[in-house]
Amino acid sequence: MKITLRQLEVFAAIASHGQVTRAAQAVAMTQAAASMALADLEAQLGVMLFDRVGRQLRLNDSGRELLPRAREVLDRVQDIEQLVGSTSPAFDLHLGASVTIGNHLMPALIARIKAEYPQGRVHVSRYNSEQVLAHLAAFRLDLGFVEGFADNGEVQRFPWRQDRLVAFAAPGHPLVGQVCALPDLARAEWVLREAGSGTREVFEQACLERGFSPRVALELEQPEAIRQCVKAGLGLGCLSELELEDAFRAGSLVPLQTPDLVMLRHLDVVINRHKFISHGISAVLHACGIDAAELRAGID
Repeated sequence: MKITLRQLEVFAAIASHGQVTRAAQAVAMTQAAASMALADLEAQLGVMLFDRVGRQLRLNDSGRELLPRAREVLDRVQDIEQLVGSTSPAFDLHLGASVTIGNHLMPALIARIKAEYPQGRVHVSRYNSEQVLAHLAAFRLDLGFVEGFADNGEVQRFPWRQDRLVAFAAPGHPLVGQVCALPDLARAEWVLREAGSGTREVFEQACLERGFSPRVALELEQPEAIRQCVKAGLGLGCLSELELEDAFRAGSLVPLQTPDLVMLRHLDVVINRHKFISHGISAVLHACGIDAAELRAGID
């Protein structure tokens, strides 16, 4: 059997993009060449790796079993290419971060990484936590940074930082300046992050533990939009204290006193359980204070 790295690269690209055309563009091949590489791989293995649904290719059981092994081979080869012959090892990583982490914590982290590894390249995409986990499961990200409790069984989580959610209102809201009882919070209308975000998940879990479900007036994806809507009097809000420091300092928004609604959470680093721990990933983990050897043990 003579499986080639190019065949595995094409297979992994199709698994990521779901169609041959986009996968071929990603690996700088013609569509015909990519289709032939996949056909040759399937012929050599004696199994189909995808179910064909129109123009979409969806991994079947054989493909799902092969994907983590193929990705490990490709990651190991890339790691060798980046390490050998370099006095300052380079890497090229794609990280995914939740909106809060991406806005407020990733810039400082990337600065530390770049200072220690000036030849390293780090790309960061912002998603909600649920989307980060989905991209990790499909090997479209190398590492993720998430908040909340969501999990899909495909990732290993490692605590990184702590964060606190804060309920807030416009300065003229009737609840400002008083201790908010649970019935007050249950009656209020809320402007919240969308379902699937770690912020929304932690907030709703805290409410559920106190025996009520919040009345959602608006769902928005961006913290700035939530701040502006709350400032306009459209309801109460709940965001990370990282997102609210400037507004509280300026007095445009005011934190509410909610002693019965304490919302502490971990911000975690997450990785696909089958992901090879390359030099670049180890560098990012080290910058986060996580021992790569400990992570390998957790995955194994």
